[in-house]
Amino acid sequence: MFGPVSERNGHPDLVIFDCDGVLVDSEPIAIKIDAKIFAEFGMPMSEEEIVERFVGRSPSVTWGALETHLGHPLPPDFRERTQAMFDEAYEHDLLPIDGIEEALDQITARTCVASSSDPDRLDHKLRLTGLYDRFAGRIFSAAEVQNGKPAPDLFLHAARRLGVEPAACAVIEDSQYGVQAARAAGMAAFGYTGSVTPAHMLEGPGTTVFGDMRELPRLLQSR
Repeated sequence: MFGPVSERNGHPDLVIFDCDGVLVDSEPIAIKIDAKIFAEFGMPMSEEEIVERFVGRSPSVTWGALETHLGHPLPPDFRERTQAMFDEAYEHDLLPIDGIEEALDQITARTCVASSSDPDRLDHKLRLTGLYDRFAGRIFSAAEVQNGKPAPDLFLHAARRLGVEPAACAVIEDSQYGVQAARAAGMAAFGYTGSVTPAHMLEGPGTTVFGDMRELPRLLQSR
């Protein structure tokens, strides 16, 4: 068990990266597909609404909201059909977040990934963008814990697995639910605005908001 969270100066011992919108530029692609799916089932939703309600949450939360709207389970082929839509789009358009490779080259602390994506989809996106080998063996999914973001479970799970106290961790997130989870875990939060979430949704106590991934190594050092 970890001891009490304490204030910490200097760069962290472990930097925990979210995947979508932090490592890979998947959020704009996914939001457009989500909007199409919601409209298909009679639940039209703007891209702004999708960002506010679902970015950073597990897929089960997103599709659970759709089932609640419908009042019955989604069709048996729903997951397979929608996943094919995401896969096709990612195969053609998915790229690493601008500046992430330069940032990773300069970060000297240990790193890992902790994402709301399902494990197989998480690995696939990292492989498509050439980032998988940077994190192999240190990739964690919300499927491994009881509660997804904004609960702290996933980040605490990653820290525990790597033997690092929460107070010695920094979390890099692009969603309001992600930064909330980092704060709840007692970890320093860094909210990245270069994806789809506006700065005001990331701001809060213990959180550094930034817009250029190339600035991250410096920001980590100055904590």
